[in-house]
Amino acid sequence: MSDRPPMTAAGAARLRAELDRLRNAERPRVIRAIGEAREHGDLRENAEYHAAREEQSFLEGRIAEIESQLARAQVIDPASLGAGGRIVFGATVRLVDVETGEEHDYQIVGDLEADIAEGRLSVSSPFARALIGRHDGDTVTVRAPGGEREYEIVGVEYR
Repeated sequence: MSDRPPMTAAGAARLRAELDRLRNAERPRVIRAIGEAREHGDLRENAEYHAAREEQSFLEGRIAEIESQLARAQVIDPASLGAGGRIVFGATVRLVDVETGEEHDYQIVGDLEADIAEGRLSVSSPFARALIGRHDGDTVTVRAPGGEREYEIVGVEYR
């Protein structure tokens, strides 16, 4: 991964929202839980205290991870790229499976924000690499675990 991994503006906004929730809701909740558990006496045998401390450790680790990701990321607004119909990082692509006729929408995003269930493909995935540089109307063949699949590109948007 490069020193400045690409990230869409929407991906950065999702991370900032998670960071805000962790800092302003989860962190105070865990601190209260630790305080309440301390009031129960002997900390060596206090399962609630140890569980709350472990949760605090995971929480602080996630906060640090998100802060690092946001600090390093190169945030790219796909709408400002002026790609002229060409598929580039951040583009949302509508594909039709040539064999089945099924339509799929995918956005090409950074590795840190990829989520296939949400239709976000990692820019470094073979599927996204096969799409980059293509245009609306092109047909692309993608090697998948079940064999080669052929897709027609029927739409390219920059949101």
